[in-house]
Amino acid sequence: MLEGLFPNNLSRRGFLQRALAALTAGAGLPAWFARELIAAEEEKRAKENKPVAANDRLVLGVIGGGHPNSRGTQLMSLVKKHKGVEMVAVCDVDGRHRDLAARAAGGRDIEKFEDFRKLLDRSDLNAVVIATPDHWHTLIALEALRKGKDIYCEKPLTLTVAEGQALVKAAKKTDRVFQVGSQQRSEYGGMFRLACELVRNGRLGKITTIETRIGSNPTSPPIPAVEPPKKLNWDFWLGPTPEVSYRYLQKKEGKGQVFTNCHYEFRWWYQYSGGKMTDWGAHHNDIAQWALDMDHSGPVHVEGSGTAPAKGQDRYNCHPDFKAVFTYANGVKVICTSGGENGVRFNGEDGKWLFVGRGTIKASNKALLAKKLPADAKRLYLATDHMGNFLDCVRSRKQTICPAEVGHRSATVCHIGNISIRLGKKLNWDPVKERFDDEEANGMLRREMRAPWKLDV
Repeated sequence: MLEGLFPNNLSRRGFLQRALAALTAGAGLPAWFARELIAAEEEKRAKENKPVAANDRLVLGVIGGGHPNSRGTQLMSLVKKHKGVEMVAVCDVDGRHRDLAARAAGGRDIEKFEDFRKLLDRSDLNAVVIATPDHWHTLIALEALRKGKDIYCEKPLTLTVAEGQALVKAAKKTDRVFQVGSQQRSEYGGMFRLACELVRNGRLGKITTIETRIGSNPTSPPIPAVEPPKKLNWDFWLGPTPEVSYRYLQKKEGKGQVFTNCHYEFRWWYQYSGGKMTDWGAHHNDIAQWALDMDHSGPVHVEGSGTAPAKGQDRYNCHPDFKAVFTYANGVKVICTSGGENGVRFNGEDGKWLFVGRGTIKASNKALLAKKLPADAKRLYLATDHMGNFLDCVRSRKQTICPAEVGHRSATVCHIGNISIRLGKKLNWDPVKERFDDEEANGMLRREMRAPWKLDV
């Protein structure tokens, strides 16, 4: 949101005028909040312009960052924007992506690994960025914690609730800096933070419902089993998940649509991810949790339903359309749905509402945004750069804006939503014990791992 608004050759007056106009007219932010954001950005830039002391230099490794469309490639570009940080090693089970990742990280001196454990054996690494498919996040993060590395891990943090419990336990035990990639808390012009602050301070009165609108899951035709690419270690890619055939279909020659159970499209298979519920839901349900001051808790009931996915083992199996209603102890209902404009809508008293997305914030009445929060208002953790926040915390040893427990709790909302949708049941959830009142549902809180992999804390 702020990218391109702060060129070094722009005078301070010009910078302020340009940035304020862009944030208020283009993004819809109220002027008072835009000024606060600009002040925070100026402070950050002043800090970044200072020389980095030798003992503040950081050495990073990147695991799973080579696919051209992956978030990992984007994360490497974000790392590069910060002074005093060097990426020295990359890891990917696909040799094609290892080569791409090495070039993106810096070139010929980058060490390349197929096995993440060997990368983590490097004693010079301060931290690692984990951008693998979801089913690998936990095992890699646990190994990184055991080897004393700080971690930036993409969302959703885990594949199951049990994995999240294990990660939270290990993160507390090792006392490492941990950032989950829920960047809506930091970026996009601070819009999501503003929405949460307005909600927390009663601007809409009592909240009745929150709508998290995350889009439908794609469907696929039957995808044939084929030989995996020669440079892809398919068995290692599967890792702790059941052994199955590699599947791939390209509808047309050249740049036609691709269907697969591997790179990028793994998101639409429950074996490796959770569809839009854990893809976009990990973002928007995270914002609902933040607004409700539930970062360390969660709902008490969930009722899910959805359009049944196509039968068979050869196609995407996430429910195409779905709805999950989460009820919190205070009576607020969070309605996570595949329909509507992508974003989060907060509904309050007397018809008041507030909508926020990745490019807009709007309200039922402009005054709800325009009126500045009072001096004694509840303000939330301020960060304008998610990767920068992580790197700063690695140096300062302070807590990040989205540590492991917060990421786990937000992912848990998504996981229990999927469980309710898949079972077609209304379920009671205990956010303290982190269990249902239904044993069939409890059986889905964890998954057996294929040997030799196991969840060992």
